[in-house]
Amino acid sequence: MSADHPTLPPVRLRADAELARDALAAPLLADAARLARWAGPDTRVDAGGELVDEQLPAAAEALGLSADEEGELRAGDAWRLAVDTGLVEVEDGEAAGEAGGEDAPGRAAPGENLALLAGGSPRDVLALWLDGFDTVFADAVAPVLDDLDDLIGEDGEIDVDALDWDPEAEAEFLEGVLGNLYLLTVSEGGAGEGPVPLPALAASMVVPDDMGEPTDDVLEQVSDAMMRLDEQFRLLEPIGLVEYQPLDEALMVEEGEEPAVSVDDEDVTRYGMVRLTPLGLYGVRARMLEAGVDAPAVGDLADKGADALLDGIAGYPEAAAREETAAWLAGRDALGAARELLHAARGSDAGSPLRRLHCQQTLSLVGPEAEPAVREVLDDAELGGLARVWLAERGAADVPAPPESMIFWLAIDTIAAQLDADGDLEELQELIEGLTGRHGGFFEAAWRVEHPATAEVLEAMGRLHRDKGVAKDARKAAFKARSRSGS
Repeated sequence: MSADHPTLPPVRLRADAELARDALAAPLLADAARLARWAGPDTRVDAGGELVDEQLPAAAEALGLSADEEGELRAGDAWRLAVDTGLVEVEDGEAAGEAGGEDAPGRAAPGENLALLAGGSPRDVLALWLDGFDTVFADAVAPVLDDLDDLIGEDGEIDVDALDWDPEAEAEFLEGVLGNLYLLTVSEGGAGEGPVPLPALAASMVVPDDMGEPTDDVLEQVSDAMMRLDEQFRLLEPIGLVEYQPLDEALMVEEGEEPAVSVDDEDVTRYGMVRLTPLGLYGVRARMLEAGVDAPAVGDLADKGADALLDGIAGYPEAAAREETAAWLAGRDALGAARELLHAARGSDAGSPLRRLHCQQTLSLVGPEAEPAVREVLDDAELGGLARVWLAERGAADVPAPPESMIFWLAIDTIAAQLDADGDLEELQELIEGLTGRHGGFFEAAWRVEHPATAEVLEAMGRLHRDKGVAKDARKAAFKARSRSGS
């Protein structure tokens, strides 16, 4: 039986147009766009493309901010984003023909990408926003230079080795945090659209899975991780990735004081709360896909073939699978869709039982228009059983009785699919006990069934059946099946 299910549950993304509106409303991108429109012939930048100090007060005022340190810092952040995303184009002093050559201030002007914000498609806007997210992510994992003077070497350059900073490790840490936050958001029974406590998120990166009570050292690591994440989420919020309630500064302690924060504290909200926005879900998923992570979204399979649909929803929760199949069926000819589904359900590979189960479930959404296609496979060894079940559930007339071999083949196939689906254990036990209760001598016939999963299914029945005698019969039948197949 198959184990190749997607690593992550499918995410429900909002429409591109709605996400693009959210991107345009993100404070940092909106500020960057304002500064791009503000830039003109008198705008001067340094060799790195940053606004020269003399320009920062005017830039802050262009954003409606006070020309104080905080306003200038915000203007500087917005300007850097504008440059990195192509909303602004800069030219160094030498290229601009300024007196003083390469040491002269450069110029800046609105960039080509600025027009995309007003006249581009939603995908254009989202692509630009993703570039901005990359820029902010890089800022979030950059080292904090509190004592810059101590880091300047004799040559006047920053001594990188003295930073005690591993860029790959920092990026991997934040990627892991965002990945965990994404998983908590999209998983059934997870946080959903609600916020996640910062201590829990930090602990997910620090505390080993097999650790019972965290040690003082581990709790201190959690506390340190929280401090890092507090700074990083403050940077990520203005780009629209997260909604963040910061860590209460009154809880921050000096070195030598009690360091660790208990994740069981009653008022956990004081330690920070964070959630991914709908735009954040889109952005984190985009980074995952770029990194090769299987991160499906509901609707991804709508334009794919039936084989991709039935394989793709194998690991989906029930509600997401139903939503995906409904999207796939929309706009398709019902009879043609039914034939395509039945054709895709054939096979003897490890994933075929679950494909047939999903085929049967999808056909239930097609309606009576599928009946001609279903009747066409009544004599098919693999599909005849599910065809009869589908017809019987709809009260169809003239449904031929199945041969005994088909009854037992369908029983093995159904249990194999349920085992692969990782469904409710009690429901599976009831299915198994119902089958063995209705069919006297079930195992004597079952071990002879020509199905690739026969032995595995009988072994599972031996584990799951609550009657010890019947369970023993199942294990004996499994042994016979393996001996017969030579496995």
